[in-house]
Amino acid sequence: MSQEPRTRTVVSCTLLVIALGAGVTACGSDGDPLSAAPYDATDQISFNGPTGEGKKADPDKPLEVTAEDDDGRITDVTARDAAGRYLAGELSADGGRWHSTTPLAANAHYTVRVSTEDEDGAPGRRVLEFETSKPLTKKRLKVTFGPKTGTYGVGQPITAKLSKPIKDKAQRAVVERALKVDSMPAADGGGWHWVNNKELHYRPKEYWPAHATIQVRSNLEGIKIGDRLWGGKAKPLKITTGDSVIAVTDASTHAMTVYRNGEVIKQIPVTTGKPGFDTRNGVKVVLAKEYFVRMRGTSIGIAEGSAESYDLPVYYATRVTWSGEYVHAAPWSVGSQGYANVSHGCTGMSTANAAWFFETVREGDLVKVINSNGNTMESFGNGFGDWNLAWKNWRDGSALLAGNPEGPGPEEAARLRPAAV
Repeated sequence: MSQEPRTRTVVSCTLLVIALGAGVTACGSDGDPLSAAPYDATDQISFNGPTGEGKKADPDKPLEVTAEDDDGRITDVTARDAAGRYLAGELSADGGRWHSTTPLAANAHYTVRVSTEDEDGAPGRRVLEFETSKPLTKKRLKVTFGPKTGTYGVGQPITAKLSKPIKDKAQRAVVERALKVDSMPAADGGGWHWVNNKELHYRPKEYWPAHATIQVRSNLEGIKIGDRLWGGKAKPLKITTGDSVIAVTDASTHAMTVYRNGEVIKQIPVTTGKPGFDTRNGVKVVLAKEYFVRMRGTSIGIAEGSAESYDLPVYYATRVTWSGEYVHAAPWSVGSQGYANVSHGCTGMSTANAAWFFETVREGDLVKVINSNGNTMESFGNGFGDWNLAWKNWRDGSALLAGNPEGPGPEEAARLRPAAV
């Protein structure tokens, strides 16, 4: 028995578009996306703002897309601005309404692709476009990334310094969401950690890959952060990593073992801090290389003229803390190197070995001390002790990752989802 062929039509549900007071849309059939059209009486569009050419949406208000036809529903919405920034949002369980969950960017052009289906499951596609107005306030949050462009060791954290303090958790999430770090080859995980109200650090779960290219950028420009505060421009950053160079000092055996890309390349007899001046345990990052440093006991609180007082010219000094801990040449203690700990906290070695170490390492390389009676290196404030935080504790310092399982959350999943075509 023959049947008449069934004609499939794409749902032509009316879309309600609310975007800080303005909205446009276009409807089509058979799933063909159409260019957005200005609002007019024939568009069957309702929205709560101004109409007409030149009108722009207020970025202070969310974007909403609503299916008003009971016979159709929304299946997906992808919103992205001209800079490639995705607008995260939520779709109701019944497919009747989608709304943005992150702020719109100011002075931006948005393209929104809406996928629909009718009661028979036939797919449809809607495309809408709109522009947002400029923010009224001139207050901008500026971000400065560090370190400077160059090649670093695999332990170098990325820093982001803010021009204004951000205390509110929701505002921190807006800032953090906009700060992007990409590594090629890819690093194992990664996340930002708020050091204080004006500074964030970024590191992977483990060290960076050797010979990686790391690019850092901010998508914060034009994004509302809080009342009368908007994101400003930020200069992007590109750095590379060299070989993986890690020096491990065992204070109990008075020896340093240096690894390059996992292979031992040198073992050096050393002396570390004596009782009362014990060298810090833990992982430190090379901060600088200083060929000559004049070291005085007064710089670490030793009274001038006391039994522990010293004033020495020091060569081949590799700095690992801002408070004055170095790996350096110590020709006066060669007899103790490999046998006893006699320094005031630094790691001392012969001049020849210190010169080799000085030439071998670069900023961002790693110096790890084990089996010392000293405290563990501070996580922040005295150099880069970032790697001494367990990964869970590092994630707890993020406004986005804290308390969440590893892997992309709903907002990141929306950002990573490819745009509809």
